[in-house]
Amino acid sequence: MRYLLGVDFGGSSSKATLLGEDGRVYATAGREYPTYYPQNGWAEQDADDSYDALCYNVREILRETGIRPEEIAALSLDAATHTAVLVDEDGRPVRRAIYWTDARATEQAARLKAEHGREIMRLCYNGVSSLWTLPQLAWLKEHEPETLARARHLMAVKDFVRYRLTGDIVTDPIEAMGGLLLDVARNEWSPFLCGLAGIDPKILPPIVDPQTKLSPLRAQAQADTGLSRDTVVIVGATDTCMEVYAAGAVAVGQAAVKLATAGRICPITDRALVDPRLVTYRHVVDGLWYPGTATKSCAASNRWYRDTFGGEFASLTAAAAGVPRGCEGLFFHPYLQGEITPYLDDKLRASFTGAAGFHTRAHFNRAVLEGVAYSMKDCFETLREMDAAPTEAVAIGGGSKSDLWRQILADMLGIPLTTVENVDSSLGSAMLAGVAIGVFADHAEAVRRCVRVTGVTAPDPAAVAFYDERFTLYKSIQAALAPIYHRL
Repeated sequence: MRYLLGVDFGGSSSKATLLGEDGRVYATAGREYPTYYPQNGWAEQDADDSYDALCYNVREILRETGIRPEEIAALSLDAATHTAVLVDEDGRPVRRAIYWTDARATEQAARLKAEHGREIMRLCYNGVSSLWTLPQLAWLKEHEPETLARARHLMAVKDFVRYRLTGDIVTDPIEAMGGLLLDVARNEWSPFLCGLAGIDPKILPPIVDPQTKLSPLRAQAQADTGLSRDTVVIVGATDTCMEVYAAGAVAVGQAAVKLATAGRICPITDRALVDPRLVTYRHVVDGLWYPGTATKSCAASNRWYRDTFGGEFASLTAAAAGVPRGCEGLFFHPYLQGEITPYLDDKLRASFTGAAGFHTRAHFNRAVLEGVAYSMKDCFETLREMDAAPTEAVAIGGGSKSDLWRQILADMLGIPLTTVENVDSSLGSAMLAGVAIGVFADHAEAVRRCVRVTGVTAPDPAAVAFYDERFTLYKSIQAALAPIYHRL
């Protein structure tokens, strides 16, 4: 039996999935790592923590399964975009990576948008906000010029970890789009955009196909992970792309709805939808795209609520299930770190609105779930305006495992949501590794052999009508409070 290993680096933890050539998942392992918040609105991660998590996860899988290292035929990694690791001449990070949820570059993003917004959109197919690498680098240029001066390479998180494994410095076209530094039509780094960022294009990596096979594992990486030198390492792609892939969305007309740190609705198209309200990426399948809408604080809102007010997800959700839909007039807007679709506004802030004396903790629990779902509906309606809203979708991400949250979202969007077994980014990476080395003939075969449907959550027509009516009030509250958020 040949095995395929996929490793994902998420917002708070890494997960590894061991996939057999028969399409079955044989083992998983996970390890958490910290996100640092040195100031309000800032978020940073240590890229070495991601490498350490990979080493732990691989060793756990080898220990748990008892398989020989040489039985792992291929390895692929994925991680969130917009998180740049600046590396010195010795291959060491010069500072912690600015994580994509960081909002310190709000001023730089606004300036770039005002002065160069149209040209950036033309080149990158995406609009400017503080979550992208370009304004983050512009912030460093103004506040930490010595950091940029020391940088000899700029890598994404997965690319840095893979560099420590093989010594290769490369990236893929999907990851490259995540920095607002790429001329997408040419698939080349843009000197103009690099100039705005204050970097030399030479520090950016070559762009290669996600299935490209790289150098053998270094001796140190073999010692750290327990893997064999014979394990093929491929380039890989980004986390959302791999999760959409693992959901089986590999053809035009299919779609994925993601409830993770951020929330996304990703229809699969054969063309790029270029609009400032969207986040548009290439698909790992040649010729396809997954333009999508995004809400910035999806599961992040749930986690913030739990960490701030206490409790466990299971008990919070159980209590929320006993509250009537609509929370008896209580609303939550999940703009903890600004918002992407449809506002592209870093200055929006989260709020509970309509609280009354009779509201209980359980009402607030449900309001968070509904608030994120309302924000996802905002995303959905944006796609509807472009005639790109899906009529059904696969629900992915950690939040999709909640029956209550998934039902609320199906009711909010008015479409059925399919669930599949084992869907996550690390599975998608393992599937991609299998295609790269010929275990699977192509992407369609990988999906047929690895993706298993477990159920469908159908919308309740009465709930759909209810939320449609309440959505207008949700939008009115947002419009009324937005000017106030800008004054805070």
